Amino acid sequence: MEFVPALAETAVTASTTSDAVPLFTEHILSEETVAEYLGEDWAFVYRNREYLLWGTVVTIALTITSLLLGFLAGFPAGVIEAYGGGYSRAFVRKFGVLLRGTPILVIMIYTFYVLPIGIVLDPVQSALAGLDAVLGPIPVPDVGEAFMAATLALGFRSAAYQSQIFRGALQNVDEGQMEAARSIGMSRLEAIRHVIAPQALRRSVPGFQNEFTIVLKDTSIAFAIGLGELLKRSNDLFFQQTTAILEVIIFASLIYFVLTFSTNRTLDYVSNRFAIPGESS
Repeated sequence: MEFVPALAETAVTASTTSDAVPLFTEHILSEETVAEYLGEDWAFVYRNREYLLWGTVVTIALTITSLLLGFLAGFPAGVIEAYGGGYSRAFVRKFGVLLRGTPILVIMIYTFYVLPIGIVLDPVQSALAGLDAVLGPIPVPDVGEAFMAATLALGFRSAAYQSQIFRGALQNVDEGQMEAARSIGMSRLEAIRHVIAPQALRRSVPGFQNEFTIVLKDTSIAFAIGLGELLKRSNDLFFQQTTAILEVIIFASLIYFVLTFSTNRTLDYVSNRFAIPGESS
């Protein structure tokens, strides 16, 4: 399987770039031009742009996997809190309170240093190898222990918050919807699946926007366990040229802003597009 070198979780030198994926900016700007108009520190950032942008790829991948895990665990948890029995509801609530009340840094360090990550990592790597065999060589992240630990930590912490988003959306659906579904012969589970859940998912988009922003910014905590995401790579550049700290921070901040702004605008469109008729989005 061909892995993108810049996605490895171990630190590399700041001058390392991915020769296999040249950026189009090479044909527009030169390092000399940037140095002439913006100064040597911005030229240093420009010279290491691929190193930072591949860190952005890790940040995006980590955000997606964490939100997906959070949804897969958080939506059922929200359903249980809204419609579950006494024991299951109490268990989910207490577990959610524990996750929401524990700092994400503590959770991430625990998952990396205490949990047996290999039990989850081996099947994931086998699945990626299977995809590689079926689809041919594809550039995918080298899923290592740090990436998997960060995904588990961010994912389950996100699930604790997403469960509250979905619980509120489910309980916001009028009780008459459940009664109407039951009156035409649907079971309680069928009513939740076909009538309540679709409406709740539509109403949960605004809350999910906020959760996306939180998870995206919290990916920077993976710096603590050595994952080469955007903040970790920015820090690597600090030690290469300390006079360019401000420029590197500005560049990284712009990337975070573009990711947040573009995704929120996309979710605004989704919210308006799938809004329940007669309700404001």
